[in-house]
Amino acid sequence: MAITSRDQYRMMPLGGILDRYISGGFLRVFGISLAVITGLYVTADFFERIGSLLESGAPVSTILRYFMFKAPLLISRVVGFATLFSTLFCLGLLARTQEITAIRSSGVSVQRIALPLLVLALCLSGMTFFWNETLVPIFSRNAQQIYRTEIKQKKQLSLFGTRDIWIRGDGSFINIDNFDPRTNTLNGVTVFTLNRDFSLRSLIEIPSARWSIRNWQTDGAVEWELHQDGKLTRRDSIANIPITETPNDLKLLARDADEFSYFDLQKQIGDMKTKGIDTIAIEVDLQGKLAIPVVSFLMVLLATPFAIKRQMSNNISLSFGIAMVIAFGYWVLTAFCISLGHSGAIPALPAAWIPNLIFSMIGLYFFTAEE
Repeated sequence: MAITSRDQYRMMPLGGILDRYISGGFLRVFGISLAVITGLYVTADFFERIGSLLESGAPVSTILRYFMFKAPLLISRVVGFATLFSTLFCLGLLARTQEITAIRSSGVSVQRIALPLLVLALCLSGMTFFWNETLVPIFSRNAQQIYRTEIKQKKQLSLFGTRDIWIRGDGSFINIDNFDPRTNTLNGVTVFTLNRDFSLRSLIEIPSARWSIRNWQTDGAVEWELHQDGKLTRRDSIANIPITETPNDLKLLARDADEFSYFDLQKQIGDMKTKGIDTIAIEVDLQGKLAIPVVSFLMVLLATPFAIKRQMSNNISLSFGIAMVIAFGYWVLTAFCISLGHSGAIPALPAAWIPNLIFSMIGLYFFTAEE
């Protein structure tokens, strides 16, 4: 049986002239979109922080260094938006110039036209995950270090964020196993009181302490006193924690999930579970590190059916509006689900993946229905 030209186009291998043509147009628009959206994001972030930046009196060079180190994180957050805009404008332009019509008249389906973009989107998703695992944690850590110590001028109390915090007090050292920024609670507090010669005088163990308007309140404590003859005596007491730092001071110290790679965050969750510390919020962030990079693929899936419609291709402003609605809807739903996950209302896995599941179902419906 003879193979028609339409069948040949349906079975044409990936990487041909048509695929390279579509991919080239997409990548050109993607580069411009990524640069523009990142610039807008940096500008918005600058004006959001302009009050604290001016109050701190930080030099311009410090502010520039802060945003330079924060750039990789901002880029990873807007890759999905850039993919969405690029798909709409790339395919929309082809439809506007009747090139889509010419391609489809040869028997090439919409799904086959979008195939190189889907492959590129998968590559972008993989690259985003790799980007988040390598550059983002290092640069984000440096950015937060500059913001805390050089802009907010807070002393660095610990190298471990909200875990294993060491604070120097008046004649004492305080160790905190964990600080929970959501409830303003300290867990596993140990106070080492010292003599004038810096020898250990006593040790106070406090299971937990909660911030109450002006100071830290404890339910009880156990004090171990070290005598000169080397003996230890134990007594129960109600001790006040000699910490002048407020929860806001400690929150500046807290390391965001962006400052950890996926495997580092996974290790931290394991360590915290062994100590009986609540890890619900961090588990949601861990799942988010897998779910967020998939956005690029979802955006191509969603944008393709809209981009090739005649009404969309002839109206750039309408295409832009559709892109804004899709992007806004996705990120609102994501923020809502993540918030529910952090509060413990829903488990970590659905909290991170429900937005992707909903939008993938919508995208697959329109993508497969388009002929």
